[in-house]
Amino acid sequence: MGKYSVFVQPDAWQAATQLPGNVRQRVKRFIDDLEDDPRPARAKRLETTQPKLEVRRLRLDDWRVLYAVNEELKQVQVFAI
Repeated sequence: MGKYSVFVQPDAWQAATQLPGNVRQRVKRFIDDLEDDPRPARAKRLETTQPKLEVRRLRLDDWRVLYAVNEELKQVQVFAI
């Protein structure tokens, strides 16, 4: 088991199920990998007003995965695809 808990919001999960098969598989692999590495080199950090949350974005072709890292709780929350 990794060091971070990963949660996917219902709206993001629904969006993932609508993606083309190859992209859906890439998104699933990326989300699975967040458990061990929530800050991969290709994910960009976004500005936020929440001091405890680090919001990041990953581009996969024409799609984006938006997620937040809470270092204090060791949690990753995927909130949009």
